Amino acid sequence: MRLPSSLKAKDFAAEITIFNAKQNRLTSEGAISSEHVTNNEAVRKTLLERGIRPEILPAAEDVKKVERRLASEEKKSLKNPDVLDT
Repeated sequence: MRLPSSLKAKDFAAEITIFNAKQNRLTSEGAISSEHVTNNEAVRKTLLERGIRPEILPAAEDVKKVERRLASEEKKSLKNPDVLDT
């Protein structure tokens, strides 16, 4: 699984590509592909300059797995609520 931060970086590069493709009226697949590669490289360069190397970051826990775990913990806590000391 990819890290959320690297997914956001890819989303950011894709949004730059979409913006520039519209702004510069890019219509050919080659031109858009080249723009996308350029934007991915620029985003990666920025991450590296800021000391972030996505490939060495630990993988994030899957969102669905976290949701299931939290739902399970909530059910358990409702069945066995902690008794408050009085």
